[in-house]
Amino acid sequence: MRQPPKRSAQSAGLILYRHREGRLEVLLVHPGGPFWQKRDDGAWSIPKGEIAENETGIDVARREFHEELGVAAPDGEPTSLGAVRQTGGKVVHGWALSGDLDVTKTTSNTFEMEWPPRSGRMQRFPEVDRAAWFDLNSARGKLLPAQRAFIDRLEAQR
Repeated sequence: MRQPPKRSAQSAGLILYRHREGRLEVLLVHPGGPFWQKRDDGAWSIPKGEIAENETGIDVARREFHEELGVAAPDGEPTSLGAVRQTGGKVVHGWALSGDLDVTKTTSNTFEMEWPPRSGRMQRFPEVDRAAWFDLNSARGKLLPAQRAFIDRLEAQR
C-alpha cells in the first residue's frame, strides 16, 4: 500500500524591525541547546515556529514570537515577506513588523532532551538563548543562509 506524500514542514515567523541612528535594524534570535552553543555566524534565525493544521501563518508567527522571547509581539499590521525554503526542506513564511524590544528583558520557553547523548540524563535548555538587534548587513551574516532573503525583501520594502 502506498503512503500519502508527507507534507513538508512549514514555519512562520516575525521579523521585528526598528530605525536607529539612521539605519534599519532587525531582531534575531540564537537557538539554545548544546548543538548551537558555539555557533554564531549563519546560526541565528527569525523568531518562528511550525504551522500546525488549521493554523494561520501570522497567528503562528505572533505565538512563536511570544514563546521564544517571553513578550507579546507589538501591535501593528505586519507586512508579508513571502516564504523561503531552508536547506532541510522546511518552508518558512515571514512577516515584517515595526516595533522595539528591550532584549535584556526576554525569556524563552524551554525544551528537554537527553544530554549528553546516550547518558540517560534529561536536561532542559532554552529554545532561544539570546536575542539581539543587528543592522541589515550584520543580520545577513548572522542569519541561516535561506533566511537572508527576508532581509533583502525587508530592505526593498523600506
